Amino acid sequence: MAEKQRFFIEISFDGTNYHGWQIQKNAMSVQEILNEKLSVILREPIETTGCGRTDTGVHAKEFFAHFDAEGEFIVHSPWSMENKEEKTTMDHGPWTMDKLRSINSILPKDIAIKRIFPVAANAHARFDATLRTYEYHIHFNKDPFKNGYSWELRDRPDTDLMNKAAEIIMEYTDFSCFSKSNTQVKTNICKITKAEWLANEDGIIFRVSADRFLRNMVRAIVGTLIMVGKREIEPGAVRDIIESKNRSNAGMSVPACGLYLTEVLY
Repeated sequence: MAEKQRFFIEISFDGTNYHGWQIQKNAMSVQEILNEKLSVILREPIETTGCGRTDTGVHAKEFFAHFDAEGEFIVHSPWSMENKEEKTTMDHGPWTMDKLRSINSILPKDIAIKRIFPVAANAHARFDATLRTYEYHIHFNKDPFKNGYSWELRDRPDTDLMNKAAEIIMEYTDFSCFSKSNTQVKTNICKITKAEWLANEDGIIFRVSADRFLRNMVRAIVGTLIMVGKREIEPGAVRDIIESKNRSNAGMSVPACGLYLTEVLY
């Protein structure tokens, strides 16, 4: 039996038709589709492990997973945490490119593989990730081409107030108030390193980076900050909401369609 090689796979996906990344009973997920198609092309059972989980309808511009397979790649310097600054080298022969094209050809149009590369046997797509960045997109004018990919708001909120509240959020690490209830995580502690609202041509984008995120966390943060932007609550009220550790005190969970995982760092 050939020795197994661990690989990282970078993908992007439109989450509209999926119940998130993670395999679920009686619901279609990105992970289920990817496992199935990789198994067909590689002719062996493949099980991927993702860099995290996404909620139903959430998109990903950059998402990593790892899997083990009988390696036909010739690996010269597999990526690892110890040599992560060094470039991974491998033989990019016809087999490599052909396999990538083959897998993409049988994947649905809303999932795309960007690259596959060999890594050290102990490299882990989830646990080795040090930073994740999400963006939430909002637009104000009706646009059929943004339907399903951005949240339409009628009135423009005050982004200066929302950025003041975002600065307060970065003072804290316990985000129980923004977490979906009854999750099985061991801790609600997250270190947020960036939280800011930016303007674009026809809307605003909330960009937030952290070492980890809780389920529904970004959408709950956005819903709370929108309350600030609409002057329903003062920026300082966010401090009371966070310290309450009570989800019912925070804002609504905004629609999933505007949320994108945009970057994962290792």
